[in-house]
Amino acid sequence: MTETGGGAPGDAEKAAKFAQLAEQIRGMAPFKKAGTPPPVVLPEPTAAPEADEAAEAGETAEAAEAAAPKAPAPAPAVPRPAAPAPARPAAPAPADGDALRAVAEVLAAGGAPAELAAPAVTALGNDAAERLREDPWAVLGLPGVRPEHADGFARGLLGAEARPDDPRRAGALVVWLLAQATFRGNSALELTEVAAELGRLRVPDPAGAIAAAVLDGQVLSFQEELTGAEAHGSQGDDEEEAPTRTLLALEGPAMAEDSLAEKLLQLMATFVPGEDTAEDTTEDTAEAPAGSEEPEESEESDREGTPAAPGPAAWGAAAEAAPSSSAKALIRAVADAALVLHTGGEAARAEPAALVAAATGLGLRAWAATWTDQGRDSFAALGGAADTPVVTLAELLSGSAGPGRAPDGTLALDLLVVLDAPLLDVELAATVLESIADGTRLVLSGDPGQLWSPGPGRFFADLLAARACPAVASRTPDFGPIGELVSGVGVGELQPVEAPDKEVVLLTAKDGAEAVHRAIQLLTDSIPRALGIPAEQVVLLTPGHGGPGGTRALNAAAKARLNPGPGRFGGFDPGDRVVDSPAPGVTRAARVLDGDASGLHLEYADGSRRTVPPAEAGRLRHGWALTVHQALGRRWPGAVVVLPEDAGPALTRQWVYTAFGRGERHLSVVHAAGPALAQAVAERPAQPRTTRLRAILAENAVPEG
Repeated sequence: MTETGGGAPGDAEKAAKFAQLAEQIRGMAPFKKAGTPPPVVLPEPTAAPEADEAAEAGETAEAAEAAAPKAPAPAPAVPRPAAPAPARPAAPAPADGDALRAVAEVLAAGGAPAELAAPAVTALGNDAAERLREDPWAVLGLPGVRPEHADGFARGLLGAEARPDDPRRAGALVVWLLAQATFRGNSALELTEVAAELGRLRVPDPAGAIAAAVLDGQVLSFQEELTGAEAHGSQGDDEEEAPTRTLLALEGPAMAEDSLAEKLLQLMATFVPGEDTAEDTTEDTAEAPAGSEEPEESEESDREGTPAAPGPAAWGAAAEAAPSSSAKALIRAVADAALVLHTGGEAARAEPAALVAAATGLGLRAWAATWTDQGRDSFAALGGAADTPVVTLAELLSGSAGPGRAPDGTLALDLLVVLDAPLLDVELAATVLESIADGTRLVLSGDPGQLWSPGPGRFFADLLAARACPAVASRTPDFGPIGELVSGVGVGELQPVEAPDKEVVLLTAKDGAEAVHRAIQLLTDSIPRALGIPAEQVVLLTPGHGGPGGTRALNAAAKARLNPGPGRFGGFDPGDRVVDSPAPGVTRAARVLDGDASGLHLEYADGSRRTVPPAEAGRLRHGWALTVHQALGRRWPGAVVVLPEDAGPALTRQWVYTAFGRGERHLSVVHAAGPALAQAVAERPAQPRTTRLRAILAENAVPEG
């Protein structure tokens, strides 16, 4: 039985109390859905989750650990700034000096490290010192701080008055649990799950703590009707009403999900397809009697400058000219709908490229957006023209490249194709939708088998499941042994493939140390010598940062072989491969040129150069080895996937599918995980996430007929 510090009630009593709480929440004012929600903006940087390094978001935990100060266990760890979107958020204003000094004094009194002063002022304001004295558990609102740290800080300030049943502690823990859930990809959590976690954290009255947080507006509550197997399992034979579940969410993800659903439905409801014009009957017009009036010409003149609106005939001709049957199907779907989903692997990207080319030929302002600069460049190559209208998503939203903005602030385009759509979390997706004017066509394209967004939600997966709009599944397979292997993994089968040119190689290892040795041998010798792929074009991929086969061990071994040195510039030497990961799933690769008092001088893959100041250098990591989450949206000529013996908990079918697909020409798998790999592919499709988008779309969908 869970210790609560005040005697734990029985299971029946707890169930009755939670049922009463759910009923009470039903009577509260619902979250506002009517009207136009405010624009959703990219959030300020937040800390990475405190998670096991082999977990889904393991790479972010390493960053938090690297930034943590050396302090006693009760003290909170210093966070590592991160943002769940590829666009960099604006830097916060400099903190007030007096406020920093005051907060540092309070932190010292509670035994917390002084490095938390700046994050505290940023999060709590210039009166942060006073707020922390009044409520020491407010320190839990700082990224990277865990409950045991906050409890230690509270004891340092309050002494014996710091009790497990303090209402301030309970409220802070409710919010903290939901914040941690967003790091795991959830946009909401079930009430009973939050209550159970509160019990484990010794909160005597979890139901009361949740009710207080909802009444105070710290947490939003929602009722969701259960359907399918969930409904059948929870509904008795004598129940007439459909069963429901109570979900709790923080304001950011909740507003984003509601705004996203509303905008999606609005986009589809306001769409008006084009009509065939007089231009399609040119021959009839040319044969008109001499001296007859020509109203069509004046009409065209009056419409000069208005957006193009090609009709069915024009779209049909464009579809017939498409290079494949899947491209034809995509163009036809876009002709008749405002929102279209497109699914397929790497080779299927040629179909959105054909769509953009066709739409541009019809006079539409058509643009594509990708997750990474590498994706942008490869998509441009598919278009076959130097001026292919494609940008990264960060460039599109920031306005640094792309179509620009219309007078009303929306993107000046008629068709937007978003590649890598599974990587959009609900907040970033809402930002994209808020930037699109009514009447714009939106195509969301991506591989549904790959890992979901680093941030909260399952945007693309929920849209596919909701069946709210047309979806075109590509029939273009990824060719070659790697494509065959990845396709098999996608349907839950891990089967050997024929690889006459060593496109796929499987090596076994007895443990993580041997796996590292074999991986470094592949990187530095075997792949360059046998396949002609230089080491700088090969990436090492692994589930997490720590452990015998994590990125730290792999990078240390790679540096020792490829670029040994003392690390005289903050742990780096000229020639080191490094990566800057400002957010989960957002990775910029570079090479160290030199370093001095001004910082590290880097050269990026596109040839651009930048000096990273000393204050930001701590965010850099060696880049020979990455986690798969860091590699999202990118591919390399050669990839070596390392599976140490402790990899099992991190493996899912999604993870394996994504990892194996990072190699373009060659894939090596160094395998020490035993049966865990095959079990993950066959039995664990993905890490589960709790989201609301699918249910919101279902509730608001217009009935057919």
